[in-house]
Amino acid sequence: MRFLAVLVLSCFALLGCQETPAQAPKNAQPLQVGAANFQAYVPALTGKRVGLVVNQTSVVNGQHLVDALLDKGVVVSKIFAPEHGFRGDHDAGAHVKSTVDAKTGIDVVSIYGSNKKPSPEMLADLDVIIFDIQDVGVRFYTYISSMHYVMEAAAENGKQVVVLDRPNPNIAYVDGPILDPQFRSFVGMHEIPVLHGMTVAELAQMIKGEGWINDADKLELSVVPVANYDRTMAYELPIKPSPNLPNAQSIALYPSLCFFEATPVTIGRGTDFPFQVVGYSPVKLGEFSFTPRAIKGASMHPKFKGVEVFGQDLRDADIHGLDLSLFISAYQKLSAHDQTFFERADFMDKLAGTDKLRLAIEAGQTEQQIKQSWQADLSAYKRKRSPYLLYQ
Repeated sequence: MRFLAVLVLSCFALLGCQETPAQAPKNAQPLQVGAANFQAYVPALTGKRVGLVVNQTSVVNGQHLVDALLDKGVVVSKIFAPEHGFRGDHDAGAHVKSTVDAKTGIDVVSIYGSNKKPSPEMLADLDVIIFDIQDVGVRFYTYISSMHYVMEAAAENGKQVVVLDRPNPNIAYVDGPILDPQFRSFVGMHEIPVLHGMTVAELAQMIKGEGWINDADKLELSVVPVANYDRTMAYELPIKPSPNLPNAQSIALYPSLCFFEATPVTIGRGTDFPFQVVGYSPVKLGEFSFTPRAIKGASMHPKFKGVEVFGQDLRDADIHGLDLSLFISAYQKLSAHDQTFFERADFMDKLAGTDKLRLAIEAGQTEQQIKQSWQADLSAYKRKRSPYLLYQ
């Protein structure tokens, strides 16, 4: 569905996209996240019962959005907690329980685990749902999957959705295979590349406009863009988006290192530098050594817990976008020593959104050959997403 029926709560016009490397911002005006533009959305919440999809990144002017809206007299009836929980203190994949927020007394409902999609009963006492979570621009980062299900549930039950936008720290990069629908899962729900180069508000518009949810045409979707932001701007997140992405370097490496999660290789969970190293034993992937340990709220059962592994320290590496060189090299080294590399082949294919990447690596293709194979699809994707972009 190409028609876009979305109200954009901003004085800025919809602009095209130019993919360029991040550089110093040209605009002298300070960047303002969507949540900070209260005048654009708070008046419309008067007399409405509001649900919030938020986590620890949902902060505006030093205050959590929950508290900020309560201070402005908004009736916050419910909080929906995605992966890692409302406070962002759960391990990846850990069960998130429904509870009550100790500070405000508001019900907190889990939308991770068995309740990924809010039920009609969960939405019955709400009029509008606000989504405000920091994304990192990678398809398998599951907050955009949670947004998908919230949008779909809202469409089916006649509820409004407002997406408060935040910058994408990887917005300069569009790369990787387009998801093949037969490999759709919670770590990949949309026919977009691994690095999609969109903000959550832009993606929300695309999800609705392309009819990727049930009853998409019925959804009343509003977005509040980031002010004074464009696609050339570098942006370092002020709050870590999840327990194992503690800094800008981990976020830059995340698209390239996450594929290792489907292999026996560790990427530093259970260390002070997750997603900034690679390591293995008994085969050495480098001379840098580290020993994973249990870390509460981040990784209680990391690979090689208590075992010294050897690999590479990437904390100062200049790696951006999607780099397959480390992954292909590790595959070759483990295969040469008769070590199984794709021990979770099905999960690898879900992360990649296709089995073609795994099969190409197993067939001995080079990174250049592999990347060339998806260029035509990326060009088509950029044309498809163009109507939904908010920033120049």
